Amino acid sequence: MDTSRTRGKALRARSVALAVLLTAGAFTGAAPDARGENARTETVVASTSPVTGVTETLVRVRAPLPASFGARPAACDWLSYLRYRAADGPADSAGADRILVAQPGILEGAGAFDSVARNTVARAAESGRHIEFWALDRRSNCLEDRTGVASGDQHTAVDYYYRNKAVEGRTFDGFVGNGDLGWMARLGIERTVRDEYELLAAELPDQRVREEKVLCGGHSLGGVITGYFATADFDGDPATTADAGHHQCAGYFALDTTVSTSLADLSGSFPQDTNLPDVGLGYGVVQAGLDSGVLSRALSAPVLLNPETMTLLAIAGLGALRDPGGEADLPRYLPADTDIDVTNRFLFSEDTATFLSGSPSVKDFRLTNEAVLGALMDDQSVPLAFLQSSVGFFDGGPVVDKNFPVANGGAGQPALFGSEYKAIPDQPDGPLYTWRNYDRVGAPDDPGYRSADGTPFTDAGKEVTDIQELARSMGEQPLDFTEQYFPTKLVTDLELAGSPQVKRLVVHPDGLTAHPTLTVLAGDGLLEGRVPADLDPVIADGYQHLDVLTAAAAQNNGRPEPVSTSLTQFARDLSHPN
Repeated sequence: MDTSRTRGKALRARSVALAVLLTAGAFTGAAPDARGENARTETVVASTSPVTGVTETLVRVRAPLPASFGARPAACDWLSYLRYRAADGPADSAGADRILVAQPGILEGAGAFDSVARNTVARAAESGRHIEFWALDRRSNCLEDRTGVASGDQHTAVDYYYRNKAVEGRTFDGFVGNGDLGWMARLGIERTVRDEYELLAAELPDQRVREEKVLCGGHSLGGVITGYFATADFDGDPATTADAGHHQCAGYFALDTTVSTSLADLSGSFPQDTNLPDVGLGYGVVQAGLDSGVLSRALSAPVLLNPETMTLLAIAGLGALRDPGGEADLPRYLPADTDIDVTNRFLFSEDTATFLSGSPSVKDFRLTNEAVLGALMDDQSVPLAFLQSSVGFFDGGPVVDKNFPVANGGAGQPALFGSEYKAIPDQPDGPLYTWRNYDRVGAPDDPGYRSADGTPFTDAGKEVTDIQELARSMGEQPLDFTEQYFPTKLVTDLELAGSPQVKRLVVHPDGLTAHPTLTVLAGDGLLEGRVPADLDPVIADGYQHLDVLTAAAAQNNGRPEPVSTSLTQFARDLSHPN
């Protein structure tokens, strides 16, 4: 085994289908297991969220992998989640009225659920009901080191991750290379759903409580994982059904996804030119490639989707949170790095010529910290649909159409890039570009920017997420917004769903329809224009893929935020099982 820890560019296969955890707060509890070790910890998380009356804790439960997975960091024998509950509600989860348990999407961490979790818990509390929301972190997130981000300072974070400078006596071990990820070669759908089952059984030992109170669901790929959970059998005996996945849930919920065992509905969430192993190779050949390390065990690409560049999203969030209107120096403070440079070119080029020449670059523009985060995440800027949210628009200077990697308004604009017109600042070395937050779009002082063909880039009805709440989710949470080491096997298993090795995991197919399902789709999200005929979803108008998680409680149209409202009503109205 390769025991070196490295940034691993030479080791990473460029294939895409697309630890110490630090928190603020006080230790609130630990339970010893049979070996005398602490089997559970729960730590209070401090937050500056404007949504009050919600208590957040970071929960870690010891759940060792079988020895067959091989050597791994000790932190990877624990499962983690963010627990949100009403501050005046029961301390014991079993005493809650409902518990929503959410699986994250592809390349997504538990921190991404912060806004929807708080909004749902708070809305339920307004009507006297106590709902808990558990945002799950997949096991592979154990590899992430939040020390630099937890410092609260952008420069300190950059120096920690990219210049080997210490924070409180700790230095970064480096981004993990493929040679050290051997244990992830078998971290696929079977292990992922079993992790959820083991966590639920540990936290809620009474199976009757789970079936009566738990709502199982997820966002994006999390809906498909929930489908496999619902159809799984966990004791190896299909005749005994108390352990069956659907008997751990009272209902299901899907956020811009469907609860199913198929990736077909989510095709827009994955890059089409993925270089994934041809499914014709067969499950066994793919598994052998993962076991040997010939195939990358974690999804990685030189543009944005690798640990080095995804770490920058949290750092950008930190800057927007600490000094939103200050002029950003992050693009210039970063060290020279090929992946970072290619990512900046991809995200901040007006056209192909600019991308190829690298001039002007993002370093040539004056941007506030909020504008940097908006450029990275807003649907009128970032050209990847599964990363888009609706947080406002550029302000402070002229903008032009962004026609890279595809032209605005073109008939061939694929779902991968989203349907919104893209814009980019037009004057390098010019004015300080600021960010107009979602609730100021359409205000009397809004310039009302338009594209070259006269189409407005946006309007108030299409802006739903507060950029400050997004910044909190990315820079303040103890568990990351993104997933730096997404297991390749999780995607290859789903791509090879027709193989006998994966089909055997669907033991109780009727589990998919055993309970009611709430489906909430983003009106401008991944399923825009292609909603499956058998669904009767709630449509969140103007929402992008991430907005179903990040939308603000107060909306521009004056109506209740639809995702948290729908989740609250579903939890309230769902009948108990017979």
